[in-house]
Amino acid sequence: MASNCELCCEIFIAILLPPVGVCLRHGCCTVEFFICLILTCLGYLPGIIYAIYAICFLHHDEYFDEYRRPIYYVA
Repeated sequence: MASNCELCCEIFIAILLPPVGVCLRHGCCTVEFFICLILTCLGYLPGIIYAIYAICFLHHDEYFDEYRRPIYYVA
């Protein structure tokens, strides 16, 4: 989990440039980044709303850890 100062800085950056804020939290080649980039191109306000949602409420590490990764069986 991020510290309060880190979270405030990411939200401030997300208000100025929404895709950059999402990129700092989730990385540049993720679905969250591309959704934020498309929403920002379509309208600045939807990009800001999604960026704040992606930074504050989406916890990427909870869903993609080693134990929950699917196991592929090769026959």
